[in-house]
Amino acid sequence: MGLRTGALLATTLLAACSGPAPAEDSSVVVYAVRHAERADDGAPADAMMGDDPPLSAAGFDRAEELSRIMAHAGLTHVHSTDYHRTRQTALPTSEATGIPIDLYDASDVAALARRLLATPGRHLVVGHSNTTPTLVEALGGEPGEPIAALEYDRIYVVYTLPRGTAGSALFRFGSP
Repeated sequence: MGLRTGALLATTLLAACSGPAPAEDSSVVVYAVRHAERADDGAPADAMMGDDPPLSAAGFDRAEELSRIMAHAGLTHVHSTDYHRTRQTALPTSEATGIPIDLYDASDVAALARRLLATPGRHLVVGHSNTTPTLVEALGGEPGEPIAALEYDRIYVVYTLPRGTAGSALFRFGSP
């Protein structure tokens, strides 16, 4: 799928799930993404920045693009792990919406899934290549193939409806 086609489809789906939810709405919509590009992507092993590198310039651009996509999603919550790259990916959306970033433990994705399913609303969750597909599956969605080392353009949309119906879709955003 081309970049423009993927962005159009993602925008269409986001629009379908956007706007304020009625007070009695107990549905949950989760937009799950991996953090954006790391500052040390492609660096030789001896030049890696450790376990907690910041975003690269391309990563900051992707975080801004995510914020633009999320602007009309009717978000009620923003979640991130406690790493520079995830917090920096979530920050533009948090600032644009006025929703504070709620930190979660990357080592306990099952607990996050339970919390999300018990909290109606629209959630942006920024995670990692190994936690994002696991979260999607724990929420009842289809995680697809594992996320590649330098793959940052996935956005999963997982929804659950009050009667137990769940579904998911996978889109791409920003540059591949």
